[in-house]
Amino acid sequence: MNKNYPIYKTTFIDDMRALVEEAAQNFPDSTAISYKEKYTDKEVKKVSFPQWRDDVRHLGTALISAGLREEKIAIVGENSYGWCCSFFAVMAIGSVTVPVDKELPSEDIDGIITTTGCKAVIYGKSAEDKIKDIFRSGGLKTVEMLVSIAPDSSLDGSLLGGRTCTSVSLFQEKGAELFRNGDNSYYDYKIDVNKLASIVFTSGTTGKGKGVMLSQANICLDMTLGMYNFDITRKTLHVLPPHHTFGSTVNYVGHLAQGCEVYISSGLKHVSDEIREQQPTHLILVPAFLEVMNRKIWATARKGGKEGLLKVMMKVSNCLRKVGIDLRRKLFGSVLQAFGGKLELVICGGAKLDEEIINTFDSLGITILNGYGITECAPLISANRNRYRKPGSVGTPILACRVKIDNPDENGEGEICVKGPNVMLGYYNNPEATAEVFDKDGFFHTGDYGKLDEEGWIYITGRKKNLIILSNGKNVYPEEIEADLQKVEGVSEVVVYAGESRVQKDRITIVAEIFPDAELLADKGITDMQGYFEDQVRLLNARMAPYKAVKRVKLRDAEFQKNTSRKITRFSIDKTID
Repeated sequence: MNKNYPIYKTTFIDDMRALVEEAAQNFPDSTAISYKEKYTDKEVKKVSFPQWRDDVRHLGTALISAGLREEKIAIVGENSYGWCCSFFAVMAIGSVTVPVDKELPSEDIDGIITTTGCKAVIYGKSAEDKIKDIFRSGGLKTVEMLVSIAPDSSLDGSLLGGRTCTSVSLFQEKGAELFRNGDNSYYDYKIDVNKLASIVFTSGTTGKGKGVMLSQANICLDMTLGMYNFDITRKTLHVLPPHHTFGSTVNYVGHLAQGCEVYISSGLKHVSDEIREQQPTHLILVPAFLEVMNRKIWATARKGGKEGLLKVMMKVSNCLRKVGIDLRRKLFGSVLQAFGGKLELVICGGAKLDEEIINTFDSLGITILNGYGITECAPLISANRNRYRKPGSVGTPILACRVKIDNPDENGEGEICVKGPNVMLGYYNNPEATAEVFDKDGFFHTGDYGKLDEEGWIYITGRKKNLIILSNGKNVYPEEIEADLQKVEGVSEVVVYAGESRVQKDRITIVAEIFPDAELLADKGITDMQGYFEDQVRLLNARMAPYKAVKRVKLRDAEFQKNTSRKITRFSIDKTID
């Protein structure tokens, strides 16, 4: 622990166009983006920073020639090089990106694009059928142009509902020709960094998403100030959905500005193999990924009969580290090979992460930096540091970001409020919702409960919308109980909520709904899973305040429904009980 722990060097980002230009100048011989056209391909395509700059500029020039400057442009599809170029090109010409989740139903995609008044849609192969369906049903009424970022789009060169369909490669070729012939429109434009630049719809774990309006100043300053906190390594693997700010802002904006190579994953089912093959030195993840990785470590050790040995070696290694001897990379080399052998760091955010998982990876030689962010803050608010961390905390606020606790209780816990250059402009076409989340002093109310310690470190208790309020006025944060239950062997996933009786509508019962790790329990010889978990819950209840006690244990035979950020969608859970 070091209160004077230094900030790292970072690159100041003025705007998206400047970011792309300066990265090409600062890292002329480095790889910016790497990827495979198809996962089965042997060849990894590597795009240098100057080539990336040219591709963004040429796409931007073509968009301008098509009359799309200062317009809203939707981007919907899988993560790809084309998605990345489109994201930067749209903002580099002063237009507004509207990133859309490709997994949404067609009517929701149409709703977002039409409500925001997008004039063009840039789409990937995974969204092509939905785009066709929407047009056939008379949707996307504001859209005049379609641009495919897929190399083999069936719509290329055709007309759909009277709209021209073209490919991003042809568009870039057109832009390159225009630029060679003296078209300097891409550069001859002053970007207003305080204007609306992106409308990002929240993931909607509560069932209702809102359009968060961000400026280029919000995004660029969030990463400029945020990257002071991290000593990032030279290669990462991009596995998060790009339509969320964690995927676009942190993975792309923050990393490319620093000259880091970003390998674009071919999809969730390939991630484990890609980590071994591509050997990233750090990753940006949400807790769900780390939870899976942690379970795989112990499942592999258990199957090999080495679970006990691994635990002993970790204890011995931790003791050696206390006297200055660090042998982790040697002692646990076989475990680290499952992650490519070069992984040093994981930056994690998006939800609460069990401290025991952080400790496990630290014992093996991988540092996990837990942070805190929210779409409305572009997204980063705080983070732990490479060598300056506090257990249980999500770190200290990034520079220029002020945090206060609203209406704290006797424990200092209340709603976390934020003020700074990263805070959104407001919710799109929703002044009422905007007014509700800003107080008279200009602080944004996050909807998260937590507290600050005497040094300003943030600790998150739970989400305001998940809070269980008992008839006696007591507050129960389900996330606290979930964190304890997650430590129970055999718990794969768990959600705690207020069960609603079909008979007594005003009666609240605290329920723990568990998706068990059946394979682990079978290996342990546990056949009565219901009885086992009820016993474990009784032990937990004995350690808690009586009003927090879990009264009902409910097992499920399938994973909880999740959004594309791998967050459990709580609104989809049936909370009724007999």
